[in-house]
Amino acid sequence: MLTNTPTTVRWLTSARPTGTTWGVPWPRGVVPGGSSFGLRRDDSAGVPVQSWVTATWPDGSVKWSAHAMSPQPDPSPSYQLVPGGAPTQPDTPVTVTTSGAGVVVDTGVVTWTVDRVGSVLLSSASRDGQVVARDVRLTSLWQAEPTADDGGSAVREELSGRVESVTVEQEGPIRAVLLLEGRHTSDGDTRGGRGPWLPFSVRLYFYAGSDDVRVVHTVIWDGAAEQDFLAGLGLRADVPMRDEPHDRHVRLAGPAGADHRPGFHTEAVRGITGLRRDPGEQFRAAQVDGRPCGPVQDWDTAVSQRAHLIPTWSDWTLEQPSADGFTLRKRTAQDTGWVTIPASTRAAGYAYAGGVSGGLAIGLRDFWKAHPTRLDIRGAASDTATVTAWMWSPSAPAMDLRFYHDGLGQDTFAEQLEGLEITYEDYEPGFGDPHGVARTHELVLRAYAATPPNDELASHAAALNDPPLLVPSPARLHSAGVFGDWAPADRSTPERAAIEDRLDFLVDFYITQQEQRRWYGFWHYGDVMHTYDPDRHQWRYDVGGYAWDNSELSPDLWLWYQFLRTGHPHVFRLAEAMTRHTGEVDVYHLGRWAGLGSRHNVQHWGCSCKQLRISNAAYRRFFYYLTADERTGDLMREQASAERTFVAIDPARKVRGDVYTPDPSALSVGLGTDWGALAAGWLTEWERTGDDAVRDKLLATMEDIGTLPNGFLTGDARLDLTTGRLDVTREQIAVSHLSAVFGLVEVCSELISLTRGTSLEVPEFEEAWLQYCRLYLASAEEQESKLGLRLRGISLIQAHSRLTAYAAAHDGDPELAERAWEAFHHDIGDQLNTNPLQRTAQWSTTRIDGSGVLTPVDEAPFVSTNDASQYGLAAIQNLALIPDHLR
Repeated sequence: MLTNTPTTVRWLTSARPTGTTWGVPWPRGVVPGGSSFGLRRDDSAGVPVQSWVTATWPDGSVKWSAHAMSPQPDPSPSYQLVPGGAPTQPDTPVTVTTSGAGVVVDTGVVTWTVDRVGSVLLSSASRDGQVVARDVRLTSLWQAEPTADDGGSAVREELSGRVESVTVEQEGPIRAVLLLEGRHTSDGDTRGGRGPWLPFSVRLYFYAGSDDVRVVHTVIWDGAAEQDFLAGLGLRADVPMRDEPHDRHVRLAGPAGADHRPGFHTEAVRGITGLRRDPGEQFRAAQVDGRPCGPVQDWDTAVSQRAHLIPTWSDWTLEQPSADGFTLRKRTAQDTGWVTIPASTRAAGYAYAGGVSGGLAIGLRDFWKAHPTRLDIRGAASDTATVTAWMWSPSAPAMDLRFYHDGLGQDTFAEQLEGLEITYEDYEPGFGDPHGVARTHELVLRAYAATPPNDELASHAAALNDPPLLVPSPARLHSAGVFGDWAPADRSTPERAAIEDRLDFLVDFYITQQEQRRWYGFWHYGDVMHTYDPDRHQWRYDVGGYAWDNSELSPDLWLWYQFLRTGHPHVFRLAEAMTRHTGEVDVYHLGRWAGLGSRHNVQHWGCSCKQLRISNAAYRRFFYYLTADERTGDLMREQASAERTFVAIDPARKVRGDVYTPDPSALSVGLGTDWGALAAGWLTEWERTGDDAVRDKLLATMEDIGTLPNGFLTGDARLDLTTGRLDVTREQIAVSHLSAVFGLVEVCSELISLTRGTSLEVPEFEEAWLQYCRLYLASAEEQESKLGLRLRGISLIQAHSRLTAYAAAHDGDPELAERAWEAFHHDIGDQLNTNPLQRTAQWSTTRIDGSGVLTPVDEAPFVSTNDASQYGLAAIQNLALIPDHLR
């Protein structure tokens, strides 16, 4: 039944001067499909809004809705979203006009033109009838060999991103979205150079009343690591320069403050400040402010008669080679020397080129975090300036993605398993291959009618790096019944407050470690390290499988659940960056392993363990539903038919005790990490699209697991791709400590809740899951009584306490609840509460400085990412399921 009760949404951080898209969940049965939505301010004034559905409940009611709002000149602190309300229409909607030649998008402020094919993304941007920018395009630099240690002189070939298709995904009235897809190609004869490569997708986001376009750019690496070296990757645009040189301006953002607003390096193409002779204070002030300086003849004659002797500056470069500093330089022409400009630390990644009659800004989000990056302005003294935001700076050594060691003689499975025993690295020749991994960047292009004041530029740079987002409160999110077992943070008792303190400690610790350990860079930003080395006071960045974490034991889930229950913006940003990284870099998007992810390693793609447990759609759903981000939707759609990956590779090939070859009619599927990831992909596709075929695969395999004599305790089963069914005759018992810690707990809880009491209910599945939850941490005697044997492989005790808690909550069993809390708290296994820090001890960090460390750091040697993630998930779910039994 439809309710008109409004949902309040508030800004995650500060309101920003740009369009906004956000998501809201709804309880089952409350909002019928096809419902409209109204939006109003705190003062009850209506606000134009565009709404659409991103997920539905099985009964067809709305589960998640998405909403778009134009830039607000006077944003309200919060807004009320009203289901069933009539949406207010914009005075000037964004319009999309398609033709055989291309697509024209008019926001009411700027008209953007997109060609259907060719080497240009946006052919022009016009404001007030005047072209402000043209030929927005992708560019890349390729070389056939790595950059030599001494710099060398490798030959580079320039390629351009050629658009092969344009799809209009949304066309207003508030928000329009275009998807452009293509590859990088050479414009002429390559003479033995690089042919087409680097598939890309670019989404362009336009909002009614906005003067900017948001650009979400994804590039997929499809090269050969031994012979393809990317030496530059950038987004470039041409800017007509119509004004006199003294009325042309360049602005380059410096470091941002606490409010994300940076200061700016302020320059003119021909400067009239600081001269030996003074043109007049009013003219100097005008130039610094970006206002017209007036006719030259109005200046003091001592300057006006010598204006031709003042150099004009044509080129500027801001280089960010690391997270710790950027350099600035400029020159008067291409064949002249560079002049160094005083620089600073971390640039905000925003640049403007233009003049008093208009110009263009280009920005790259997370500029210093995603180094090496660069901003270029070229030809500002000519009729056309070119601005480029480099996602990989051409000044840096070419991207070298070759494997980091020679194999160490590990040519057989036996030798590789020996390597696993010493460095925890699962090596196999040819498997440390990046072919098919991706990276996504967010950029912005903004068309100005005139050179804007620095305060305005600062606000726009802040909007780039801290995008506006409206979110419901944790209580409102929880009331919708989404994402399984969690509850808002609760400090109502000392025991609960103590756990909340530790949950906060862990998030704050990882934020601090990201900064102190410089977990930044093109391929790295968003990931965290796996395990610490207290002897070196360093995370094990160079030790096999102990280095980059790659979603091992679900840190993605931990961070997102912690955000849901707290609403803290710093948790959101950490989880957002992780989702952007793990969904792209740690997963293959084309090639022989498309759809699979790579286990933790020194290099993100280095491990030979290619599995669905890393590419799991469960890790992406939170960000997608909270933001309606289409690229994340692409990543989840890749997992909708992920069962086909089992034909390509057997994840258990090195440790099998039986004879097995992948057979499409009998594919070995683990009922933990494998089926949990499959189920998450199917569930997400079903609720997003209503696809009956996907739903049927999900429900059929649920039924089959329930039919297996030992249910989840069977360990693995055989899947027939033709029928989508599991062989239910398998009678073995095989338990792995990893089965439940890659999203299986969360997806089973959600599926049971989703189907219970409906025609889709699978009671045998629920009972199979409850059996697993009851017996995993049961006494050996109880296991033997129920199964005829004692389970082997029991580990990660603290992590599995939430399984016992689930059974306790379902059964209303206080004894099981006490057992769950005991497993969570006490020193009975590998967990965070082990010695030397006991349950009552204060978790804290130790400052390490002096000559034994490269730079002062705060360390907590008792924390590993495995334990932090599973402690967080166990704490969150136990508090939600059995809070009254906490002592």
